[in-house]
Amino acid sequence: MAASSPPFVQRVRDRHPDKCVEVWFQDESRFGQKGCLSRVWALRGSRPVVPLQNEYEWVYLYGAVNPQTGESCALVLPWANTEMMQLHLDALGAQLGPDRHAVLVLDNAGWHGSNRLQVPENLTLLPLPAYCPELNPVERLWHWLKDHEFSNRVYPDPEVLLDAVADMWNTLTAERIQSVCRCVWKHKD
Repeated sequence: MAASSPPFVQRVRDRHPDKCVEVWFQDESRFGQKGCLSRVWALRGSRPVVPLQNEYEWVYLYGAVNPQTGESCALVLPWANTEMMQLHLDALGAQLGPDRHAVLVLDNAGWHGSNRLQVPENLTLLPLPAYCPELNPVERLWHWLKDHEFSNRVYPDPEVLLDAVADMWNTLTAERIQSVCRCVWKHKD
């Protein structure tokens, strides 16, 4: 596997020969009380009624996934900023432990490249090119979660919203993450 790795990943492997080097993808998404609608099954000719809420309370789900294994690390946090990104990097670094190293592919949000970030030693950040969200498989996971787990529901207060987002993430299986985040372009020879 090391011989066919992208050059950047191979350089990281060369710098950390004693560690298992993995490729992870990271992003965050906003989930709020102003929900989203999606299609539902209904009898032909009927008009299904779906609740919709117009309140503006939000939480952010920071998620990192390894599409090859389906392993993930996520935090539900109140804001999208450098401090919250630091919490997520620390959680991922702790989850990986000392014997693993992750190349963490992420977009170019301002807080992803902040000079105030203290990246754990077992992480190497690899930013995607600008304006290329389609290259980040986590984007597909956000769409899947919002279409299948989050839409057509009402969350009466921020605590219920936070619990719903956490439960939604915790019900994801490794197989679902692998299925949704599979990169066809990654597996071509």
